[in-house]
Amino acid sequence: MSTETTTGADAIDLAIAKGIDFDGSPIPTAKLDLYAQVMGLEGNRQRSGVSNTMRSRIVRIGAKHIPQAELDQKLIDAGFAPLKEKEIAFFYSGK
Repeated sequence: MSTETTTGADAIDLAIAKGIDFDGSPIPTAKLDLYAQVMGLEGNRQRSGVSNTMRSRIVRIGAKHIPQAELDQKLIDAGFAPLKEKEIAFFYSGK
């Protein structure tokens, strides 16, 4: 039985590095290769700033866990820009 966790962002990175999915099955090489290629491209991309990246991550991940009005208020309270219409449409339209 595995003692590794399947929670948190690091769990995904560890599984990818090992090439083994949480159920113990190997991740196909084609998937790992494409992931490595895309992450390599992303790694070379010029960043616009830490605050912008933080907000982007908060919106992308927060939308999975926090209702729209609450996330919008949390962003404002923290000094970030409120949710944009396109973010609301993308992240909340199916909920």
